[in-house]
Amino acid sequence: MEKVIVLPATEAQIPLIVKLKNRGYIVVAINPEKTSGTDSANLYEKGDILDKEKCVDIARKHMVKAVFTDQCDIAVPTVAYINSKLGLHGIGEDLAALYTNKFLMREFAKEHNIPCPKYQKCSSIEEAENFFGSLKSSKMIMKPIDSNSSRGVFTITKKQDIKEYFDQSLEYSKVDYAVLCEEYIEGTEFTVDGIVINGVHYSLAVSRKKHFTFNENIAYELYFSYQDSEYDYEELRKQNDKYVTLTNLSFGFTHAEYKYNGTDYIQIEIGARGGGNYISSHIVPALTGIDMYDLLIDSILSNTHKEKFLPFRKNQPFAILKFFDVHGKNGKVVSIEGEDFLKNCPEVILYQFRIVPGERVQQVFNDSMRVGFYIAVAPTRQKLDELT
Repeated sequence: MEKVIVLPATEAQIPLIVKLKNRGYIVVAINPEKTSGTDSANLYEKGDILDKEKCVDIARKHMVKAVFTDQCDIAVPTVAYINSKLGLHGIGEDLAALYTNKFLMREFAKEHNIPCPKYQKCSSIEEAENFFGSLKSSKMIMKPIDSNSSRGVFTITKKQDIKEYFDQSLEYSKVDYAVLCEEYIEGTEFTVDGIVINGVHYSLAVSRKKHFTFNENIAYELYFSYQDSEYDYEELRKQNDKYVTLTNLSFGFTHAEYKYNGTDYIQIEIGARGGGNYISSHIVPALTGIDMYDLLIDSILSNTHKEKFLPFRKNQPFAILKFFDVHGKNGKVVSIEGEDFLKNCPEVILYQFRIVPGERVQQVFNDSMRVGFYIAVAPTRQKLDELT
């Protein structure tokens, strides 16, 4: 039996691990420590996702046929590096950088006239302050060059904020000792999840986001629909397809975020991986009828999808990814109520609690600190709204 690697072996990678095992592959999980993800794999190797040489050594040791990751930006460059060193099928290190380095994304978008915020790469507090002063807006976003789960992302409203948060943002930048400062875009935010099959990109699922009032950089709801009465989703899909096509990404998943400023869909970021919190494994298949992981495995191990890719259904159902709200408060969890409803509701296809009674809840500073979620799918907007 052929071996493949999945990294990192976090809980979110379990659906991919299970799919690979069901298709007859021996899965080698790489992670700094044992997790439910490593327990789901056939073999476990201890390794840091950022230690590229160690990961290459593990891949050589097992003579793997392919390396997989999903829902994790920081894994993409390591996967590309392993593939490059071992001559395996991958997207290449240059594209891996483009789809994880936010400064490179901005440069590419600007070069190809894709709407994006005003931006500047800043290596010092003084540079960040000068850029902030040059903006007409009184708000700015300061973020690491490459990070994930909104770690190190701060909304700046005064120069003192830059002094307070610059070093925190900087510590999450891995490839470049700098942060990205950019104008704050007012407006509704959206996500677009897609896939490249045989060199053609398909934008498959669009969501409209809502954010916590106590931290506007962290979403508490993603509402998926094929169309929206207020916004032109067809235009958004076309713009998203255009960007991916211009990059020459040859296969794999994409996950993008945009804000609509009243005139344009402004690209916030785009990654060469599926959306987090089971968007690629659960939500997109539920909306489109497409088994995303089967397509990904075929693309990586066969270099192409053998069958003609059929257009996805436009009469999509509706879906919601909703995060539990503790209103940004600190405190101790006394009890969790309502789980029976989630467990027995046929429209709820997945839910998770990331806390248990007795644990303390801290204020949410990044996406990874959210205390849990549920995913529900319904045939009509009315039915879904009744549930939520």
